[in-house]
Amino acid sequence: MDQSHTHDDLRVDGRGCEDYRHMEIETDVVSNTDGSAKVTLGHTVVLVGIKTEIGKPRPMLPDEGYLEFFVDCSANATPEFEGRGGEELGTELSNTLYKVFNNKHSVDLKSLCISAGEHCWVLYVDVLLLQCDGNLYDAISVAIKAALFNTKIPRVHISADEEGGKEIELSDDPYDCMRLNVENMPCIVTLCKVGHRHVVDATLQEKACSVASLIIAVTHKGTVTCARKVGGGSLDPESIFEMTEAGKRVGKALHAPLMKLLQQEESLGKTQQKVGFLG
Repeated sequence: MDQSHTHDDLRVDGRGCEDYRHMEIETDVVSNTDGSAKVTLGHTVVLVGIKTEIGKPRPMLPDEGYLEFFVDCSANATPEFEGRGGEELGTELSNTLYKVFNNKHSVDLKSLCISAGEHCWVLYVDVLLLQCDGNLYDAISVAIKAALFNTKIPRVHISADEEGGKEIELSDDPYDCMRLNVENMPCIVTLCKVGHRHVVDATLQEKACSVASLIIAVTHKGTVTCARKVGGGSLDPESIFEMTEAGKRVGKALHAPLMKLLQQEESLGKTQQKVGFLG
């Protein structure tokens, strides 16, 4: 892939093939959740809210908690899916999210265990698509990473009751909480093959011209944890290789600025509260 043909590397909106549109992230945006984030990517807007509940570990994984995903495609957000319905899209998106995030490599699921085989934290991840202009997967993955970073899980104190059973008490101090380490959580990079080139962060217009896309989940170290082809067309091995390499490059570069922004956003939040409180 020769980058020297700059005229070949230009898109309708003036971006290069591997450029994202402007992205904005806000955390702590939904009041009745334990963590939330809103991501705006061009004209695509995604809201993620997370609720933590105590549940029973899955029999095969007695010492781990887990995540549950719900994707709600608001009808006015996705005119492109009229007919085939937002429901199918929601299922397709959540199936991919399970593959990408519900594994011990991306989230420390063991840290969600309260008592093995008996109690664990279940994180319900609600994804709401408010506006859709292409590249949902990437926007959703960034929003989930940001919302999980923002999630506060109450500390649990286990004591024995009179019958020798376990009694679970949640700390009522809002600052006495556990935080998930989201460092290893992958971000999803979607590459669309348009003509003989491939682009990241395709708009709906570009997606309409694309034969097929490759969805790649990439960690901050540049490791690919999941790859899926979407769309009706076929991709030849050479394209798949080139697209994977581009995805790794782009995905790896996403993490550091994202984590920096999340930490910044958080430190701002605390100062704002303090100012309001003392003011």
